[in-house]
Amino acid sequence: MTDTQETPPSFEASLERLEKLVTDMEAGKLSLEQMIQHFEEGSALVELCGKRLTEVEQRIEKLVKKDGQLTTEPLTPPAS
Repeated sequence: MTDTQETPPSFEASLERLEKLVTDMEAGKLSLEQMIQHFEEGSALVELCGKRLTEVEQRIEKLVKKDGQLTTEPLTPPAS
């Protein structure tokens, strides 16, 4: 990694920025160009947050009691 590469913002910071973009867009006071910029940035943030959630989901293990002992097993998502 070089010094010019930035660390991606945290999930919380990304979500906060996304909420701000949505609020600004819903206010209806942005120009068309600003709306497009907000939409593009928001789309990238949604993708980033989605990837982070997927990564975390893959790391989560749930604690399970089997045969009187505590063990871990991967978290399985609920069936849709």
